[in-house]
Amino acid sequence: MPGKILFLLKGYPRLSETFIAQEIRALEQRGLELEIWSLRFPTDKHRHPVHGEIQAPVTYLPEYLYQEPWRVLRGVAKASRRPGFWRALRQWGRDLLRDPSTNRGRRFGQACVLAAEMPADTARLHAHFLHTPASVAYYAHLMTGVPWSCSAHAKDIWTSPNWEKREKLKSLDWLVTCTASGHAHLKALSGDPAKVALVYHGLDFNRFPEPPARAAGRRAEILSVGRLVPKKGYPTLLLALSQLPAETDWHLTHIGGGPLEGELKALAETLGIAPRITWRGAQPQEQVLAAYRAADIFVLAAQVAADGDRDGLPNVLMEAQSQRLACIASNISGIPELIRDGETGLLVPPEDARALATALLDLINHPERRRQLAEAGFNRVRAEFSITTGIEDLKRRFAG
Repeated sequence: MPGKILFLLKGYPRLSETFIAQEIRALEQRGLELEIWSLRFPTDKHRHPVHGEIQAPVTYLPEYLYQEPWRVLRGVAKASRRPGFWRALRQWGRDLLRDPSTNRGRRFGQACVLAAEMPADTARLHAHFLHTPASVAYYAHLMTGVPWSCSAHAKDIWTSPNWEKREKLKSLDWLVTCTASGHAHLKALSGDPAKVALVYHGLDFNRFPEPPARAAGRRAEILSVGRLVPKKGYPTLLLALSQLPAETDWHLTHIGGGPLEGELKALAETLGIAPRITWRGAQPQEQVLAAYRAADIFVLAAQVAADGDRDGLPNVLMEAQSQRLACIASNISGIPELIRDGETGLLVPPEDARALATALLDLINHPERRRQLAEAGFNRVRAEFSITTGIEDLKRRFAG
């Protein structure tokens, strides 16, 4: 096995990034020596069980440079003695001219602290997300010469400028991403397309055991799990629900927090459907798993946000299918790579409340149709989206 690998994360732990935590734990179980370096402190009230299993020590870089001035100054002083410091400073200066933001300055300061404090036996830096964490890894790599790699996902791909993605792709050793659309985009930007690989996250099915038989009920229990942010399309879901015939018996449970919570609750009140919705906020994985098992239909009305942000291949869809739950989702990004419309679930156009209402009514009124889609989705996710394949690929890459 190689030496120590430092995983750079934007925040740790995060309930919305279960796939990263599962990856870290699986790599540990395969003998890799990992450390977690987080750019931000945790904000979630809960943790998933997998976070308690991870053995890697966690170091928090200064979230805001002014909060730890002496640590930052020591980091800059020590980093300035690294052979590549001035090269990194020149690169940062060029980047700052193209992106004159306080965030850009923070990335360089965090990179200096990382370069100064990283263990002497560090073999590799690995950034999860191609935007902020990758910038810190990139600058630290230039300072120290320690090689770096990256896992790219969704927002980081589609909201980062092309010039920045090109330069990072030129600098890193290799990059993996989790959707065919992201893979094609980054491969086209890379001067060496062989550096970019498609590697699905997959699920650890030991954490998502086969569900018990789903009890039949008169009311259709609908579930959605996702952050309350524009790219998740929750206004479209609420509009669709409001368009269902009045006599339709349904209830929606939502799990997840986010900045649009107040706005969406107000919209539900305006649409007259608030009494039929339970907003549960962010929950640990065991509570999410129980919700999958209690539901009849899972819905994710994903869309492309105004700033270009979008989902990749949302793990919640794989999780829902692993629990034999019939899924309805938007036909964007990597979602069609998982859900085959009419075969393993239903796909609808994004931001189309009428089409979503039609799909919902179809599954609400036809329990046998739900069962067939759920069974087909369960079989495919089990056969083709196990975490093992992706983890073995990453293990080989980290081993050099």
